[in-house]
Amino acid sequence: MTMTDTALLVMDLQNAMADRVPDGGYVPRLAGAVAAARDAGIPVLHVVVGFRDGHPEKNPRNKTFGALPDGAFTPGDPNAAIHPDVAPRPGEPVITKKRVSAFAGSDLDLVLRSGGIEHLVLTGIATSGVVLSTLRQAADLDFRLTVLADGCADSDEEVHRVLTEKVFPRQAEVLTIDEWTKSLE
Repeated sequence: MTMTDTALLVMDLQNAMADRVPDGGYVPRLAGAVAAARDAGIPVLHVVVGFRDGHPEKNPRNKTFGALPDGAFTPGDPNAAIHPDVAPRPGEPVITKKRVSAFAGSDLDLVLRSGGIEHLVLTGIATSGVVLSTLRQAADLDFRLTVLADGCADSDEEVHRVLTEKVFPRQAEVLTIDEWTKSLE
């Protein structure tokens, strides 16, 4: 199976989000998926929330981002850094988004299409946030999709279950990290 058209998206694995995941095995599991992708020659793209100093992109009508405190997710915010266990290696793109979807306010589509990527493997925090929004937009953009169910985390376990078991399978293949990494061998 050729993987040259596949990319692993590691989304919102920033310290502020990763530190709130109650499952202590989550980040190590995801680090294993990142290592497997690298070993298989699959590009790893890191997607982060990021704003300019002063938050000129912030809109008070936006319930998610309108209430962010000054300085949050700006270049100087240590909580905006990617968790060190899944940090980018030199040459791995970091895509900065301005809203929930990895495509919103970013150059993700340009980077993917320029790299000949047609298949996205989605992971991230939160299942009901970046993963859901990115999956829906990527499906509308005709990408082939895989979601690594245990590579996603959400503060609501039931929402995570419903999404990964009932909603996502309509538009994506849903696998565990272990199932996916075995398919790369």
